[in-house]
Amino acid sequence: MAEARIDKWLWAVRIFKTRTIAAEACKKGRVSLNGSFIKASRMIKPGDIIQVKKAPITYSFKVLQAIEKRVGAKLVPEVMENVTTADQYEILELSKITGFIDRARGTGRPTKKDRRSLEEFADSEFFDEFDFGDED
Repeated sequence: MAEARIDKWLWAVRIFKTRTIAAEACKKGRVSLNGSFIKASRMIKPGDIIQVKKAPITYSFKVLQAIEKRVGAKLVPEVMENVTTADQYEILELSKITGFIDRARGTGRPTKKDRRSLEEFADSEFFDEFDFGDED
């Protein structure tokens, strides 16, 4: 039965852009095989279920062929099957929708409303009452 290293397989089926990134993901505990976390050197075989955590969801893939050489994007369905559950894709959609709405206050650029409030404050008559001492 054919076997392949998990990091090479993840790279070969285009889950990760480089083998180094695939190995790093294994090292950080973002890749699991049949429910248990694994090292990059672990051998996989057809029939294994691999879970890959890419925030905010966990993708699941079933190994159909154990390969170590990169294949074209059109050939990927022959090598693996995406068995990610529908609820994971719902989490992904929700995060896309709420990603911009839930911006923490004070992070990033000020909104148009924030900018107008600042300008209104700076241009207010409040500053006209002060004597800054620069007039002789």
